[in-house]
Amino acid sequence: MTTQQKQSNRGQWLRRGAAAVALAAVPGGLAAPVALAAPAGSPASVESTASVASGASAHGGRGQLISLTALERLAPADVTARLATLGFDASTVRYGVTAYRLTYATVDPQGRPTTATGLFVLPRGGPHRLDLVSDTHGTVATRDDAPSGGPGDNRLTPYLHSSAGRAVAAPDYLGLGGGPGAHPYMDTRSSVTASVDMLKAARTAADRLGRPVTRDVYATGFSQGAQVSMALGRELSRPGSGFRLRALAPIAGPYDLDGSELPGITDGRVAPHTAVFYLTYFLTAQNRLHPLYADPAEAFRAPYAQAVESLFDGSHTTEEIVAGLPASPQELLTPDWYENIRAPRGALRTALKVNDDACDWKPAAPVRLYGGTADTDVPFDNTLACAADLARHGVRAKVVDQGADADHFTSAIRSAPQAVRWFDSLR
Repeated sequence: MTTQQKQSNRGQWLRRGAAAVALAAVPGGLAAPVALAAPAGSPASVESTASVASGASAHGGRGQLISLTALERLAPADVTARLATLGFDASTVRYGVTAYRLTYATVDPQGRPTTATGLFVLPRGGPHRLDLVSDTHGTVATRDDAPSGGPGDNRLTPYLHSSAGRAVAAPDYLGLGGGPGAHPYMDTRSSVTASVDMLKAARTAADRLGRPVTRDVYATGFSQGAQVSMALGRELSRPGSGFRLRALAPIAGPYDLDGSELPGITDGRVAPHTAVFYLTYFLTAQNRLHPLYADPAEAFRAPYAQAVESLFDGSHTTEEIVAGLPASPQELLTPDWYENIRAPRGALRTALKVNDDACDWKPAAPVRLYGGTADTDVPFDNTLACAADLARHGVRAKVVDQGADADHFTSAIRSAPQAVRWFDSLR
């Protein structure tokens, strides 16, 4: 594969949801995303465990498995080939994998019963009883770009982890994949409840497939998913969780929205096109949870105010969203709201505070924080801030800096295989 082809594939992965979504491709137009075809012999049958209903209460509460659908089956060589398309180190691949979509019962941000979906992956080999990895994905705005939504690039890190010999639960989050409603983007609490309930449903699915899992969970994630994984680790560490947190390996997460991410947007450390995408997604989603404005025109300039909320309804592609947005935050926001981003106040400050405590606790399990200093999507200061939060609780987390040439994407490519090897060493 040529360097140009690799760069093209990498850009497609980013645009399909690894979090650096808008990118500098706008001036020349964005390439259409490429779906990765399932190999011959992939299972197409549905193994139904129950019919899908509207809420958790109909299925016995949170974490109840509703349905289990076989998606695809890969040999080790197939896994290696998939990983190679984006330049992942595939030296830890030992087994093929089988992937399933789980539909399960959970709750929405208001605590009301709902359903969600996620990708569940089992190795084709290895021990009979498996440890479990929670792999939480980066920002996606299109439903089908979530891990269980299609055979695309957000399946790669789940396949990487599972091919090393562990079961993997990769939640789609609320409102993505096959879940109803809009995605509550960057609402850490509901992403954690969806992730915990995915682990419970995965345990049931593993039993039914004859590959039971242990209580041990290794938590990792990229970008938005890195923040989720840190907060998930705290939830799994609570007495009575039913799980045992073994390690935390988040990659390039926005752990410090108020102190690092928003300042990076206004001082230029976050690339302008990416900043526009993040801001629009964040503000429209958070407005449903913590009312920030009564009318989009209060926050967004014309003509964008008329379109911003519909652009992020889960049905639009990244290309369509980018085409509907301007090139910079100053063009996107009204003067008052641009100043609010520079110095958050009121409801915005409340929303930031609610989502800024993912690292503010004391893990008993070991922690490694991965990132890169050339990241122009989630500045590396986020990782340093997380390490500082943990240090205040007496935890010295190892910070793995992937180098001055490591942007957001490169941080993920280099870090995920390292996390797999670290998890191996902790067995």
